[in-house]
Amino acid sequence: MKAKNCLIFGGSGQIGRYLIRKLTKNNFKVTVVTRNIHQKGYIIKTQANAGYVDVIESNIFDEKKIRACFENAEVCINLVGILYEKKGGNSFNNIHSIFPSILAKLSSEYKLKNFIHLSALGINEATDSSYAKSKLEGEKNIFKNFPLATILRPSIVYSVDDNFTTNFMTLLNRLPIFPLYYNGKTKFMPIHCSDLTDIIYYILEKNILSKVVECVGPETITFKDIIEKLLKQIDKKRILLPLPLPLARFSARFLQLLPEPLLTIDQLKLLKYDNILTGKYKSNFAIGCPSKRFFEEEVNKYCYMWKDGGQFSIKKSDNKI
Repeated sequence: MKAKNCLIFGGSGQIGRYLIRKLTKNNFKVTVVTRNIHQKGYIIKTQANAGYVDVIESNIFDEKKIRACFENAEVCINLVGILYEKKGGNSFNNIHSIFPSILAKLSSEYKLKNFIHLSALGINEATDSSYAKSKLEGEKNIFKNFPLATILRPSIVYSVDDNFTTNFMTLLNRLPIFPLYYNGKTKFMPIHCSDLTDIIYYILEKNILSKVVECVGPETITFKDIIEKLLKQIDKKRILLPLPLPLARFSARFLQLLPEPLLTIDQLKLLKYDNILTGKYKSNFAIGCPSKRFFEEEVNKYCYMWKDGGQFSIKKSDNKI
């Protein structure tokens, strides 16, 4: 059987690595475009057997160079996104609005079978967030240029390779007091990275077109629930302190000055809004690809790295002689 050709942007990230493994195991030949082949190339090439992954170095806004990547592609998948803005062109508008528009135009021009774009859940409601507005604008640009595109809106995506659970467990290990923004009441439906890549593969196999699909895990949990579950997994007790909004804003202004911001003012705005199914679009459950992995069960598989004693850690109650 002839391998299918898939073009991926953002393949070196958490979702990209899982997706490369999923697709290449199912007879897809993947071409990954990266901005720094020396830094990211070895990560990408180790995700699949030789011959199934090609890595091309290019500035993602070099339309002339990335155009050549579309000549042999059958589908294009865009996983590129940022959580905060940096200098040098890494703005929400450039990454979330302009770049997807370029990919959609090229997908249409080269008559690709599908263009799958990763957006985010809850962006319709977060009208005061620059991140959300840029994501919405990007979706509009995509459908304008390639009406057959499929847009995925996932809730928080987690795995051993994420910057979500891993960062929180690191902070919970070090801080005696942990702040709860908006009293920790914001709701999420976390989806494991493997479940999300299963959805992408399902959409390709079933040839699902021109849809917005909300991608969620099998449970709804609050921000406070997430922190408490992580504390339980790493056997720690911490004071969870609800932070008044003015103080939260002040802390965000300080934290966003860090080279890798722990929290920005824009992210604080996003935390006001629940990150759950809206009912306005079909979900992964509705299209026939339900999520199977539960948050606490999956985190339990890698949380030992944050426990005292690491992989050899045991509960004190089990330490009986």
